[in-house]
Amino acid sequence: MLALVAGASFGQKKKKKFSLKDILSDSTQTKSTADTTPAKSSGILGSVLKSVSGSTSGSGDYTESEAAAGIKEALAQGVANGISFLNKKDGFFGSDIYKVLLPPDAVKLESTLRGIGLGKQVDKAILQINRAAEDAVGFAKPIFVNAIKQMSIQDAIKLVTGGSHSATDYFRSKTTDTLKQAFMPSIESSLNKTSATQYYTQIVNTYNKLPTTMNKMDPDLKSYVTGMAVNALFDQIAKEEENIRKNPGARVTSLLQKVFGGS
Repeated sequence: MLALVAGASFGQKKKKKFSLKDILSDSTQTKSTADTTPAKSSGILGSVLKSVSGSTSGSGDYTESEAAAGIKEALAQGVANGISFLNKKDGFFGSDIYKVLLPPDAVKLESTLRGIGLGKQVDKAILQINRAAEDAVGFAKPIFVNAIKQMSIQDAIKLVTGGSHSATDYFRSKTTDTLKQAFMPSIESSLNKTSATQYYTQIVNTYNKLPTTMNKMDPDLKSYVTGMAVNALFDQIAKEEENIRKNPGARVTSLLQKVFGGS
């Protein structure tokens, strides 16, 4: 919790409302418990707030807890939209940005097999690898929900003042290891369910049996796909976060409109 909010002393029982600008201003400086002077937003902070809400004052006055709740709701919306974008058919395979190709150390394998007429087998393996990523990414939802629940008011306020991707950076620092651990079993299951492991193993074995192959290959497909899925997820969430911050039309609930400003 913040030590004090602008305009209220430590022991005051009356619940006082503050503008989001006051709350954000208070979060950027140290105040004594005896200080009851309302904090003023600096020029830099004002411009940051303007980029978030489209104005320097929002839509009215709200409590600190309401502001934090609005920020959490915005983050939850960004997470849900980002995951939904990837957790569908062609979410990976149909994307020029997120399509999962063979691991970097399998580039020679791919070019060699395509060169001897086995391109269809390579394409099938790539397709099923992407289907596995699309299937597994849905398992990220509870991890992010838990991160949002654990976020303190101080964390939430910092995310507002931290820039267009500050929430994504927060989640990256808090959930990357957990996300990879949670993804690994689902990635493995999805790779098996979509027969990606089977097709990938076939092309690796075919390459390793060629008389021209001097160095046998055994790339770690599970870890590779997990890393690619995590990176794609964070990238998509960052885009959704920026949209919510900059586009009033993306603030689809009354709380988001109250805290960040209406359309």
